[in-house]
Amino acid sequence: MRSAVPADYSAIARITRDSYLTARYFDDAEHPYMQRIQQVAVRAAAAPIWVAERDGRIVGSVTLAVAGDEFADIALPDELEFRMLVVDPAVQRGGIGRAMVAAIIAHARALDGISAVGLTTGQDWHGAHALYESTGFHRVPERDWLVPQSRIKLLVYRLDL
Repeated sequence: MRSAVPADYSAIARITRDSYLTARYFDDAEHPYMQRIQQVAVRAAAAPIWVAERDGRIVGSVTLAVAGDEFADIALPDELEFRMLVVDPAVQRGGIGRAMVAAIIAHARALDGISAVGLTTGQDWHGAHALYESTGFHRVPERDWLVPQSRIKLLVYRLDL
């Protein structure tokens, strides 16, 4: 894991798009949210993005945020939130997502004032739920929320450190 640099942005956009479409989170890459998350330079200007590499190739990425950041959706003052954790569909189920979550947790433990990690995930994203639950996260249903101007319900998970 390392911080993303501008040379990584096209790979991050491709992996993000391919991951969301392969998982059938969205029907096509033209959806407004899909368009937004593929604008990696815009995202990187507002939030840290990390990439996972294997054999010199980018195979995953994640965006980090704390309360008050532009990309924080649910972060409480004591939480590090992660968003858009994606793994290239060509190498999924190889432990990359689990390694990324472990790196995020380790990073959160090193931050002053942070005592938990929070995240939001789609209601039907069962593979993601299994990963988060197997790494110690628990549901916080009272914090679930609807995407503005939609019927999409997002679930909140939290890991106390």
